[in-house]
Amino acid sequence: MSKNKTNTSQALAERAAQVQRGGARAAVLGVNDGLVSTLCIVVGVAATGASNGAVLVAGLAGLLAGAISMAAGEWISVKAQVELFEGVLSDLKHAVKQDRATLVANLAKNFEDHGIDAKTAAHAAKDVAEKDKQFISMYSSQVVGVNEDELGSPWNAAISSFVLFTLGALVPLIPWLLNLHGLVSIVVAIALTGFAGLFVGAYTAKSSGKSVAYGAVRQLVIIVFAAAVTYGIGHLFGVATS
Repeated sequence: MSKNKTNTSQALAERAAQVQRGGARAAVLGVNDGLVSTLCIVVGVAATGASNGAVLVAGLAGLLAGAISMAAGEWISVKAQVELFEGVLSDLKHAVKQDRATLVANLAKNFEDHGIDAKTAAHAAKDVAEKDKQFISMYSSQVVGVNEDELGSPWNAAISSFVLFTLGALVPLIPWLLNLHGLVSIVVAIALTGFAGLFVGAYTAKSSGKSVAYGAVRQLVIIVFAAAVTYGIGHLFGVATS
């Protein structure tokens, strides 16, 4: 096998592992939510005519609350996923002791479904089943669809979500951190967030094998729409209370 093919296989395996461990989801959701939710907060508050200080405080409060909420949510989600997978693996280990012959037959059938002839599949399944550890590992990944080495890390998901949400949330805050004023700050915030959103959308689309241009534009449209809605609501609220 050539080096390029090996690298491609490793890259695909790592992408699949990231998805199962929850890392890819935490990364995408973290930075995307940081961008969109914080932009909505600062644009909505700024549209009411609030001072730069009030907008910045609201944005930073949203950043902190959102980052903590995202981290906690990812920890709970991945922890629950890991525990569910562990339950499946525990039941599988019990089944290996109670009904080994049926599992060997199931594994052989799985090999046949992947194009191996019946005799070779039966022989291979029997060989794999000679050692419990390798049998459980092979059966769980091939038949059940669970890789016991890639169940996920709740802490990795929580930390990456917290960090990436924070990084995403800082982008729409830049105009107020630079002490820009009025409509200029709102326009700059939307432009910066939209620009960052293009990269997030493109990266997500590329990772999933979709059109990069479509993914980028879709993300931009979502950001602009969200900003327009919150600006309109904020402006109406500001007029009503003035």
